[in-house]
Amino acid sequence: MRHTANETSTATLTRLIKAADRQHPVTLAYLKEEKDENGKKTGRLVETVRTVEIYDFTVTAAGDIVIKAMDRSTGESRSFRADRIRTYSIHRTRYLVTRPATDDKPARTTVGLATVTVLYPVDCPIAHRVALLAEALAA
Repeated sequence: MRHTANETSTATLTRLIKAADRQHPVTLAYLKEEKDENGKKTGRLVETVRTVEIYDFTVTAAGDIVIKAMDRSTGESRSFRADRIRTYSIHRTRYLVTRPATDDKPARTTVGLATVTVLYPVDCPIAHRVALLAEALAA
């Protein structure tokens, strides 16, 4: 298990991108915002553990890196902010959850939330892809 506090964000992203490329699931311990019984966010962060299969990385308008993945326990798509990941473990097994087919239409935009999908070529070295992601963050 790797602790994100003990490594740079570039090292964490490099390992997670490499896991996604190789289709290795990842177990994440991360902080998520707690919700009350009515479904409203309370502002309190609680630690949660999930095993996921990563399929995309995006950057929000606020500059946060968001990791999109399929949750192995529920089979649903989830999003995780990279800065809220506390620890992670990369497994040696392969992906099991099938993602729903997506069409080429752009995703619906939600008011107040803008994201930019970071595209990177899969045939270039992993370090170059992390540099491309870092450039997108700086823009």
